[in-house]
Amino acid sequence: MDYLPSEELLESVHAFPGVYQIRVIGLAAEQFEARVIEAVIAELSTPSEVDYVSRTTPGGRHISLTLNLTVQNPGQVRTIYERILEIEGVTLVL
Repeated sequence: MDYLPSEELLESVHAFPGVYQIRVIGLAAEQFEARVIEAVIAELSTPSEVDYVSRTTPGGRHISLTLNLTVQNPGQVRTIYERILEIEGVTLVL
């Protein structure tokens, strides 16, 4: 089942090209942050098209990444979601 936002929905609530925000939460282990950023950059034209902030939970078990991405179209957003969901340790994507 496809849990990703449809292209039609994305186009109805976002202006493309433009900045799109994704939040990713996962286990703070095995370079989780680096793996997420690497997956996202692989779908962007340049690494400068991603700006992000990371926060670790007080216990250090999980990490939250807030990604602000400069994207060109809804298809690119869907592909980025797909790449993120393939990463081991991801617990939530918003």
